[in-house]
Amino acid sequence: MLTMTEKEITEREEAIENQLELLFKTNMKITNWDVPETDDQKAAEMIIEILEKKLAKLKNDVINGKYEYY
Repeated sequence: MLTMTEKEITEREEAIENQLELLFKTNMKITNWDVPETDDQKAAEMIIEILEKKLAKLKNDVINGKYEYY
């Protein structure tokens, strides 16, 4: 049986994933607008690196209790 928190997050899982994908795609579009002949593969890799770095920082913050009483 899921807790209320688990149920809430599980119900929003697809929305959370879609928001992350939208963030990625938006930054790809911005890169293409700013640099018409951009290297899309390189841009995608760099954006993913940025997202991963921030996600790792957030994960560390969670582990260290930063959001325990958010």
